[in-house]
Amino acid sequence: MMWQVELHSRLGNQASAFELDIAFTSDAQRLVLFGPSGAGKTQTLMMMAGLNAPQQGKVVFKDKVLLDSHCGIHLPARHRGLGYVFQDYALFPHLTVRQNIGFALAQGWSNPSPAHQDPAIDHWTEVFQLQAVADLYPEQLSGGQRQRTALARALVASPQALLLDEPFAAMDRPLRQRLRSELLQLQAELSLPMVLITHDEEDVQAFAQEVIQVDKGRVLSGSNPSD
Repeated sequence: MMWQVELHSRLGNQASAFELDIAFTSDAQRLVLFGPSGAGKTQTLMMMAGLNAPQQGKVVFKDKVLLDSHCGIHLPARHRGLGYVFQDYALFPHLTVRQNIGFALAQGWSNPSPAHQDPAIDHWTEVFQLQAVADLYPEQLSGGQRQRTALARALVASPQALLLDEPFAAMDRPLRQRLRSELLQLQAELSLPMVLITHDEEDVQAFAQEVIQVDKGRVLSGSNPSD
């Protein structure tokens, strides 16, 4: 089994409480969590990654237990072997493209030097064709270049799977179509499991080998986004 996920958490306060009660299993290489904004998709992905903690839950990836609250297992995000791409990409504005990519390899809290050399940084800079902008800062990049930088940063540490939060949401339609194709090609070349969350049916049609529909913090039955 690729994924076994059970997450239970009460978020917010009494006036605006949100109950997250998610459970699913999947063997898909490309899994899509599909649902409207506010459905709990991002919270689910962040808990899978170890960036947030549920009150109770279990996350197993390829027989590796990442989280089991009943057994007291809670691997920190850096030990889960999962790459994460945020919806807004979360690039560091004071770091260049090359430094942003290298940050995933940095030890401790120090930022990588602009002159820091590493074969993995060189490799992913080349894969995503970022050589010409390697010394630029995020504000100087196009939307596509920012996304490629975020993907390179997620992949530079050789993750076992890639988690993507609405990776095309801020792009116009032609750019979304082009970057979907690039990401599909990359996934096929690497055979890298991906979990992508979206509210866009075009993302579902392009990526999904399996769809988990989420709404109001629950998994809905069925796997067809048009249901």
